[in-house]
Amino acid sequence: MAAKPTTTQERIGRVGQRRQVVIPREMLETLNIREGDFVAFAEQKNGVLIKAKRLVDSDDTLTPAEAEVVRRGEAQLKRGQSKSWRAIKHALAR
Repeated sequence: MAAKPTTTQERIGRVGQRRQVVIPREMLETLNIREGDFVAFAEQKNGVLIKAKRLVDSDDTLTPAEAEVVRRGEAQLKRGQSKSWRAIKHALAR
């Protein structure tokens, strides 16, 4: 039984102002790349390889529980529900 040849569907992007390259949405979603993420470029014989590049140490990222605590804290700050460091330090000293 012969294996079927794998074909990748070609997507077209555009080079914009300041040499910005627009990557098709489907590819961004497939590779889980978001605005602000870094990508690495490697020149090859038949073109350029573009790979998602994670520059943050995975140990330095927040867990979902930690992220929730941060979101709740930011919401409290937006509502004006904050305490001064002096008040917190005094409460900790007890």
